[in-house]
Amino acid sequence: MVAIAAAPSPAGLSVTGQYAIATMFFAGFLWVTGALPLAVTALTIPVLLTGTGVYDSMDTALVGFADHIIFLFLAGFMLANAIQKYDIDRRIALYSIAKMGSSPRRLIFAIMVVTAVLSMWVSNTATAAMMTPIAVGVLTQVLDRDDLASSAAEAQSADVSEEPAADGGVAESTAAFTNLQISMLLGTAYAASVGGVGTIIGTPPNAILVGQLNAILDYEIGFTDWFLVGFPVVVVTLPLVWFILTYVLYPPEVPDVGAARASAREQLAAEGDLDPRGKRVAIIFAATAGLWMLGGLGEFFEPYLSSAWMTTLFGGEGMTVFGVEGHQGLLYYVMVGVAAVPALVLADTMEWEELVDIDWGTLLLFGGGISLANALADTGATEWIANTVFSGLVGAPIVLVIGAVVLLVIFLTEMTSNSATTSIIVPILISLGSVFSATLGLTDFSTALFLSVAGAIAASFAFALPVATPPNAIVFGSGYVEQRHMLRAGLVLNAIMTVVLTGLIWVLFTFVWPHLLW
Repeated sequence: MVAIAAAPSPAGLSVTGQYAIATMFFAGFLWVTGALPLAVTALTIPVLLTGTGVYDSMDTALVGFADHIIFLFLAGFMLANAIQKYDIDRRIALYSIAKMGSSPRRLIFAIMVVTAVLSMWVSNTATAAMMTPIAVGVLTQVLDRDDLASSAAEAQSADVSEEPAADGGVAESTAAFTNLQISMLLGTAYAASVGGVGTIIGTPPNAILVGQLNAILDYEIGFTDWFLVGFPVVVVTLPLVWFILTYVLYPPEVPDVGAARASAREQLAAEGDLDPRGKRVAIIFAATAGLWMLGGLGEFFEPYLSSAWMTTLFGGEGMTVFGVEGHQGLLYYVMVGVAAVPALVLADTMEWEELVDIDWGTLLLFGGGISLANALADTGATEWIANTVFSGLVGAPIVLVIGAVVLLVIFLTEMTSNSATTSIIVPILISLGSVFSATLGLTDFSTALFLSVAGAIAASFAFALPVATPPNAIVFGSGYVEQRHMLRAGLVLNAIMTVVLTGLIWVLFTFVWPHLLW
């Protein structure tokens, strides 16, 4: 960092831009190496930006920590706490397993679908933490083991057997690591990552992107806008991941999963009916999710509502029903999310002590990433990086540009967390708008939006290493899969998903995004 800051300033880069890049290197190095916790590193960013004179006021350097997207995630975390307190997510999982799991592959698919759907609304980290023990419980029933954890621990020190496992595991697995076990647990991790792409609150990279677009380009992606972009990605890629896991890499050969379905029914029956407080939580969550979606559909209501009501509900510059001019809209998704928190307390469902037990470190990471992005943009550093590093791709076919972005982001994400990767790479991708606008035939703004969205989506598709995403780390940390299993599946899926995402993003970019994002 000191070497970058002290070096002679290259042409086209200001001194403050040079200091901003030095700060980016400092934060990026610590994020990649994990020398400090991610949130602690994030807190050093405003200190360095102010200390080096990039900003003349600490207040300016701390603006990113008050970004609206942080409060959206705060509300999402608190809603998740309420859902988990009353076991609503667990009930959904058990119900789906009981209904869909009629064969080994369908059982895995049921768990992956539930994981992906929950991950869209409860954050992929919390979902993976909840679904992993459920998957282990299912395996215990199917494999008829009284102590699966003990078997897994013994297998970690056992020699690799060349004999097929009794329940159909292939030769490369040990006695404890069967194909069903590996594919189910890896499927749980991968489904949590893929499902998180579907909504803004599903995974940190989505929120980091939205916050930085707002900070750098003053552009707001609405909740519905993102859903219409991210959900098609989930619909296409989730079945593909399931197919590759269960038909190509680790095909389960257990003939009967009836015990798992029966166990799911028994556990669901044991849960009983939701108590009144649980029902109120379900209503508040459903209403919040519905209003999030409704807030992006203002154009459909325009013929039926007066201009004052349109401005009041959906935002605008005109007069509102309150007699004031200009409004962000009562259905603005951050306002809806934050309002859900007092609703939980007023409905007598949650105590404050229960609500605040959330991942504050992730919120600090968002703030540090946005502060860094602001500094890089304000000093012109991102534009200089983009012109210097990526100018060689100018004039390349659009598919090659997309593929290069996807491959770069997936590779970087394997080395560090997807949140850290997104915090570092998104400001650079946004700055590429001016570099590739002529190549893509779009305006600078549209190109910046397209490339940064593509990069944020790709950050959720790193499957090979535990450090890449929180769901990978959670499943690996459970001890029921080994790194060699994740590495084998992840390398194959990374290669395939690079191609699939490149094609899918190009299709969405050509036919869908122009009508939604610009």
